[in-house]
Amino acid sequence: MSPIMMGAALLVVLAVGGMGAAAWTFINPSRSARDRLEDLTHGGDAPSQQPDDRLLKMRYAVSKVAAPTSEDELGALKKRLIQAGFRGKNNVETFSASRFALAVVLPLASLALTGSMELVYQILIALVVAALGYYLPAIIVTNTLQKRQDILLKTFPDALDMLVASVEAGLGLDAAFRRIANEMEEATPLLAGELALVNAEVSAGVPRSEALQRLETRTGLDEIGSLVNVLIQSERFGTPVAKSLRVHSELVRVRRMQAAEESAAKISPKLTVAMILFMLPCLIIILIGPAVIKVIRNLLPAIS
Repeated sequence: MSPIMMGAALLVVLAVGGMGAAAWTFINPSRSARDRLEDLTHGGDAPSQQPDDRLLKMRYAVSKVAAPTSEDELGALKKRLIQAGFRGKNNVETFSASRFALAVVLPLASLALTGSMELVYQILIALVVAALGYYLPAIIVTNTLQKRQDILLKTFPDALDMLVASVEAGLGLDAAFRRIANEMEEATPLLAGELALVNAEVSAGVPRSEALQRLETRTGLDEIGSLVNVLIQSERFGTPVAKSLRVHSELVRVRRMQAAEESAAKISPKLTVAMILFMLPCLIIILIGPAVIKVIRNLLPAIS
């Protein structure tokens, strides 16, 4: 085995071991319940502190290489990670360290696998793989965030109807949230968990308006943001919550129908492009193909 392959294999083993140790640190059962509650509610809101043990210190130092430089980019990254469900205390450091590790380890592994190629091709492949490794965590976070928001948006109108029915039946807002979380736990555990977190924060002494605003931050959906604004304004100005929720529920249903109509209207252009690219060439070959074959068999021998 060549020295390059041995070095690349050693770096791969060290990187995998480091990531495994970091994952074990996050799921360590010795962590307190307060730490877990902070991770679930607003893990990215507090400023990250440098860890104490050597492994986390090394990860913190490595993450500085690929960390955002401005405060705006850092805040946007924290918000995206929270909305995607990555709510650990050091989620930004873990994300940045993963980008750096993949951008270094994957090119070395590619050099070990492409040792028989020319040097120019090895460098080119290593650069492409390094770019892929650097952007891979961001792609994973974006896909996870999109899937999470799709699940929340799909079940939100049903939860809103249940909230309207519960409030009109005489339940308070906290009791209504608790009932929705219990009733919809099997159908949509993601939305039920978010509503249960609101109740947990309110029970822990967090003001309801702040807990609702955190719900909007955690989900990143305009529909939930509109609901939060309705509830906060109803509480602030003393308007009936049930009536406001009924009007908001109708608006959400209208928006959902409009989104469905918009998606249906996009089908025709997409099918047209697909027909032009895939079906039309096949149709032309079927119609003109026999004539072309006859011309080749009869006309070309006569010309020659």
